[in-house]
Amino acid sequence: MAIRVMLVDDQVLLRTGFRMVLQAQPDMEVVAEAGDGAEAIEVLRSTKVDVVLMDVRMPRLDGVEATRQICGGPDRKPDDGGPRVLILTTFDLDEYAFSALKAGASGFMLKDVPPDELLGAIRSVHSGDAVVAPSTTRRLLDRFTPMLPSSGAPDNTAVNRLTEREREVLLLVAQGLSNGEIARKLVLSEATVKTHVGRILTKLDLRDRVQAVVLAYETGLVRAGTGGH
Repeated sequence: MAIRVMLVDDQVLLRTGFRMVLQAQPDMEVVAEAGDGAEAIEVLRSTKVDVVLMDVRMPRLDGVEATRQICGGPDRKPDDGGPRVLILTTFDLDEYAFSALKAGASGFMLKDVPPDELLGAIRSVHSGDAVVAPSTTRRLLDRFTPMLPSSGAPDNTAVNRLTEREREVLLLVAQGLSNGEIARKLVLSEATVKTHVGRILTKLDLRDRVQAVVLAYETGLVRAGTGGH
């Protein structure tokens, strides 16, 4: 079955360009478009979508708040089959991208991304993977986490649900290591690492690897500018 994609951007020309690229793929179909976040929310009530390509700076309702409503509803679970959001941003390390990751986006990419990378990103998001390299996500968090208001001592309640090995894997994920790199460091098979990552996401009710990195920062497992502690 084709991946059902929705394009959300206030620039009609940009949507047209993306649609042409996506519609040329045998495994993708553009099933909806919207010019802002409010329209996107309305369309999603009646249209089944797998992946939403979401701009961040739009009139009425921006992409961050739209992403929060799509991904962060109070009853939303990681495996409920709802659409995954891929943020489109003009600038690398954009504070809007950071906010969108916290709101539940599965990753972000630049608007001038080459077509092959765009298509690969959509397929990755659809399969449940994050499309931002962990190291890029970490640079984003390193830059913007210090700007967030401090709520005092970090809350490690969620992380305490993990086994010692799972905490170890989460720390390495947050440090920007791939599954293969974690496997080599811990002398495990890559399949075992993937299983650990899956259990971490399930236990912590996280949608994907990006959200695991965000949580590691929020709980103090990793601090901006450091390799963890």
